[in-house]
Formats: sequence, C-alpha cells, structure tokens
Amino acid sequence: MSAGWKSIAITAVLAALASGAGTWASANWMMRQHATPSLHALVHHDLDLSADQKARLDVIEGRFAAQRAPLEAEVRAANDELARAIEASNGDSPAVRAAVDHFHVAMGDLQKATIAHVFEMRATLTPTQARIFDTRIVDALRQDPG
Repeated sequence: MSAGWKSIAITAVLAALASGAGTWASANWMMRQHATPSLHALVHHDLDLSADQKARLDVIEGRFAAQRAPLEAEVRAANDELARAIEASNGDSPAVRAAVDHFHVAMGDLQKATIAHVFEMRATLTPTQARIFDTRIVDALRQDPG
C-alpha cells in the first residue's frame, strides 16, 4: 500500500473513531440532561394550577414516567451497542454504522415521546398559563447548552 493510501486509511479510521466517540459523548450528555425538573417546577410552581389541573397532571406525569423508563433504557442499550461496536472494530464498520442508527432511532423515539408529553401537559392549562408555558419551553429549546 502506498504512503498516500495509508494516510487516507488512517484518516478514515481516525474519523470513524472520532465520530463514534462524539456520538457516545453526546448520548451520555443527553441522558444526563432532563428537562423534567425545570418543566416540573414551571408547571407546579409557576403556573398557579387549580386542584383539578394538578390531579390531571399527576396522571399525565405518572403515565409518562412509565413510558419514559423503557425509552431511556433503549437509549442506554444503543449507547452500549455503539461502545461495543467501536471497541470491536478497526474503524467505521457496518456494526458501528448500525449501532449509530440504532442510537438515533432510540433517541428520536424518546424525543418524540417527550414532545407528546409536553403537549399533553399543555392541554390541561388555561390560555394564560399556556402562553407562559409555551414561552418557557421555546426559551429552553433555544438556549445554547455550551
């Protein structure tokens, strides 16, 4: 193999490893970043809920907690699959690509469920409460985490 091809092969391997490491790091960061505490605080402490709203939200939150646990477990499993694929490969392999795809699907499923939960919670609010809720959600989504 000529020196030029060796450089290309080494660069490709390093790029694949960096991509995998970046995906792994972002997965770990995302798993630690739960909007639930701030969302919970907003809804339960800042919106002056009625007793009926509190009771309805308790049901919604309980249902989502049960739904979220297996989704988060799937993200962790996909993350572990990616780590094992990177560990076993010498670069960007079909196993690494499949693990990245699995992670993206799992993370997407969790995000879709979370957004559905946010809208279900919003449906219990008065128009005034919903405007405050929307503003805070949009602001949180626009925050620069870095």
